[in-house]
Amino acid sequence: MTKKKIFIIGEINVDLIMTGENVEPQWNQEKLVDSFDLVLGSSSCITAAGLAGLGMDVYFVGLVGDDVFGHFCVEELNKKGINTTYVKLVPHIQTGVTLSLSTSKDRALLTYMGTISELGPEDIPEEIYDLADHIHFGSYFLQTNMKKHWKDVLIKARSQNVTTSFDTGWDPNEKWDRDVILSLMEDVSLFIPSEVEINNIFGLEDVSQVEGILPEQHENVVVKLGAKGSMMIDPQGNSTRASGYSITPIDTTGAGDSFNAGLIYGYLHGMKNNDLLVFANACGALATLRIGGASTVPSVEDVIAFQAGHKIMI
Repeated sequence: MTKKKIFIIGEINVDLIMTGENVEPQWNQEKLVDSFDLVLGSSSCITAAGLAGLGMDVYFVGLVGDDVFGHFCVEELNKKGINTTYVKLVPHIQTGVTLSLSTSKDRALLTYMGTISELGPEDIPEEIYDLADHIHFGSYFLQTNMKKHWKDVLIKARSQNVTTSFDTGWDPNEKWDRDVILSLMEDVSLFIPSEVEINNIFGLEDVSQVEGILPEQHENVVVKLGAKGSMMIDPQGNSTRASGYSITPIDTTGAGDSFNAGLIYGYLHGMKNNDLLVFANACGALATLRIGGASTVPSVEDVIAFQAGHKIMI
């Protein structure tokens, strides 16, 4: 069976992860943390790594600085079996960096943008629309140079029968671009925000109100609910919910991006409704049992073994 070719158009950065139960900084004080790790970061890279671990043929389109962190990122992508032919080294701009302050329950992020915001339409080769089975992009709000061009990417992909997905991420400016997001939802196969993101984008009090704000034309809208699992509304408006797994997290960094990888894999392999969400939930849960979203990634067999050995919360 031929592997599916997946192109990730995304941001690339390193994550500097400080882990402990009391990581909130205080001015003029020094605190000690339990661990520190330097890992490949970014929503798009973690999703790419997860897909490669699940056996997909993954290509990355992105920019890094021609610096120590940039070379580290490219090396890490290659180690994970991700094709970096379309990753460019950019002089005079530093590679992006995210400092993650992580507890077992949640994390706070401080990000230096660097090359994260610099990817533009001129960096996306036309041949990917002929080569790809699926195109994914993440961190819509951070990839500022691409904001006006994602609609073109989705329309070109659709014209070539290429399925697509995107994850908004958090908007640091909290403007949320509601009208643009609604327009993109009309043309994307999988729209994958988190609960807090979709509530902010559309001004909802509760995620149960999502069905009332969807554009008339949409495909699959999948909302990540954290420890509670996930929900999906299909093109016909049918809603499905799947509970999360009962586990004790170590680091929640990249859990949503690993969920994305599981969802895309399952979707491309014909999984539907509850089966699709449960598989993606398992990929997200597995990510919380390690430090860093892309440090180690599970195979399909690992995910199946995890599902067999862990209970779903009622």
